[in-house]
Amino acid sequence: MSCSNAVACVVLSAEQSVAKKSAEDSGHYNHRHLARCVVFALVLLAMAPISNSAAAKDRSVLPLLAGYKTVRVHYGPLNKMIMSVRINGQPGNLLVDTGSNEIILDTEAATTFGVGPPPRAWRYIGFTEINGQLLPVAFMQSLIAGNMSFGSNPVVLRGSSRSGTGKAHVDGVLGLEILLRHRAVINCRTRLVFFKVDQSRHMNLSAVASSEKFIRVPLRREASGALTVPCSIHGQSGRLLVDTGAFVTTFPDTFFKWLGISSEPTRVSAHFPTGTTRQVSAAQINDLKIGDFKVPPSKFGVAALPRFALRQGGTRISGILGMDTLYICHAIIDLDGMNLFLK
Repeated sequence: MSCSNAVACVVLSAEQSVAKKSAEDSGHYNHRHLARCVVFALVLLAMAPISNSAAAKDRSVLPLLAGYKTVRVHYGPLNKMIMSVRINGQPGNLLVDTGSNEIILDTEAATTFGVGPPPRAWRYIGFTEINGQLLPVAFMQSLIAGNMSFGSNPVVLRGSSRSGTGKAHVDGVLGLEILLRHRAVINCRTRLVFFKVDQSRHMNLSAVASSEKFIRVPLRREASGALTVPCSIHGQSGRLLVDTGAFVTTFPDTFFKWLGISSEPTRVSAHFPTGTTRQVSAAQINDLKIGDFKVPPSKFGVAALPRFALRQGGTRISGILGMDTLYICHAIIDLDGMNLFLK
């Protein structure tokens, strides 16, 4: 077996180990019997809460991969994938969010980390627009997770964010820019993120994943920076936004009305960064496919999604692929080979 295949096997064997642990622990948590409430991205819903019990029993699975550094993450309330970090030497927590491009810090947290305008300057280093909001850009001297150092980085500051929802303390967001820069491989099931530090090495994940019954779905990066995958419902093709910061898979209500899919009202509302609030419903889907992968029949969120989520560059989005489905389907997000593996 080649070195690259051995690396891929370690990633997948860790996935198998935790899957077995989850099955043994089904008395405490059965991921296929989901709660009736729904939770998504910026919203306070709770469908398919992810258990940490399996990971707690499997903390020995921390492989040392040649050319890669491994960082463990954990799940908080509302299915948040949280990475413990040190920002300018101070401990913090960041939401691992493939639905965001930048590193983002809440302004109050940034102050405690000493992140603000450059020394001897009264102004920030710049401004950027996110979802229609013009936000200041500051600079962090160092960002470290486990034994992985990301060096100094620009960071966007915002007063409130989705990281503020729920009971888990999260200081901000670790977005795609840094994940892509280090060719991250995110194993949603085993709570391991692999960062490439030797660019000369290649992890042949596709071949090994196929032998382990994973289905490969190509990832595409849109003009907006978003990651999308092909999907189909009732024979209608579309694309889903791959968003580890979204806590449940959610579809726009107009799309479901057009397909003739009925939904059940819930008592939960969706809260967006723009300040709007939308009612969320739940709908049963039995024929959702992501690429060639058939998703198990489930209930999914239905809401009037904002335009910034539905339009990614020139691509119209049919829905948001969130953490509940990614976890249940053993997702591995490979930002080196630009593939999503599901089984």
